Amino acid sequence: MKKEDKALLIDSLVETLNNYPHFYVVDVTALDSATTSALRRECFKNEIKLQVVKNTLFIKALDKKGEEFEALKPILKNTTGIMFCQTANVPAKLIKKFAKEHGDMPALKGAYAEESCYVGADQLDTLAAIKSKNELIADVIAALEGPINGVLSALDAGTTIHGLLDAIEEKKG
Repeated sequence: MKKEDKALLIDSLVETLNNYPHFYVVDVTALDSATTSALRRECFKNEIKLQVVKNTLFIKALDKKGEEFEALKPILKNTTGIMFCQTANVPAKLIKKFAKEHGDMPALKGAYAEESCYVGADQLDTLAAIKSKNELIADVIAALEGPINGVLSALDAGTTIHGLLDAIEEKKG
């Protein structure tokens, strides 16, 4: 491959890294073409961009990006697929589901999610448990609604109790 072509690929990878806040590094060595096609279809359905890259080019793109990715560089060996995404936990959930159906492949090598590096397949459950921005917002709203609903229920019950006391007073009088 010519130097100019490599430079274009590196620039393309840097642009992709800039467009997606999270990425997963997966081992796709043992995947045959049919399984790879199935994985690509699942990625597309889940708004994940799957790209098989040359490790040295991806390392250069990471260096060019200028952020701290040193922890991920040693895992860039063999055939590597990069899963780029907007939501941090979606690829982890997809990998878990897909691996159950297709014999533990693709295997997670590492990930960059929520501004942290995760290295090793043992991090898959941790990554799957990361809550998305929308999930966190829903949790905050639910936490705020709880006390408000309690107050509203108490006020509603208060009017019921007040009505009951009025009825008892009328009977006595």
